Amino acid sequence: MRAIITENCMGDRNCNKLCEEVFGYDEDTLRAVVKYDVIPEDLEDIVRQAAAECGADAIIIEE
Repeated sequence: MRAIITENCMGDRNCNKLCEEVFGYDEDTLRAVVKYDVIPEDLEDIVRQAAAECGADAIIIEE
């Protein structure tokens, strides 16, 4: 599974707070970043939750 942050990201850091193992924050672009090319299997559920809770719908999940 992959996670992609789109240009819709508002930089509110909710995904970072929910799953800092996967989501970082780029101070230059003021957007979230994904730390993995492929999400570790044990973190997939929390990444799906972050995508579902993203107010800007800025996290795309590719299975």
